[in-house]
Amino acid sequence: MAGTETPAPPLSIGDVAERTGLSVHALRFYERAGLLVGPVQRTAGGRRRYSALDVDWLLICVKLRESGMPLTDLKQFAELVRQGPGNEAERLQLLETHQRRVDAQIQALEECRSVITWKVGVYADHLARGQAGGLWDPTT
Repeated sequence: MAGTETPAPPLSIGDVAERTGLSVHALRFYERAGLLVGPVQRTAGGRRRYSALDVDWLLICVKLRESGMPLTDLKQFAELVRQGPGNEAERLQLLETHQRRVDAQIQALEECRSVITWKVGVYADHLARGQAGGLWDPTT
């Protein structure tokens, strides 16, 4: 039929590991821990088969974890999504709380970068002038 999309073929756990950057062990852990929004389909032989939606969800999970979201919050978020419509305000609150944590981490890193940039400048200036002595010299 024209205009009808054929669903993407299911993906193996190895394919999903490659697409998400998660190890096969991490994918199994995510499933056991209840971090996925739907059950992973299986072949008659018991091999996992993932959908494109599973991959999309996992890519979001990867970014949430990389940004420091605790597993308990990620699990709560997944549970809310599994419950379906009606709890969007709770999902938003969870994400906003995480966003505030990330913003605070970024601010702290920017302050660290500022100190490092200043210190790099101090050393570069001293070395350019041939006056590196006295820069944190424990013998003086």
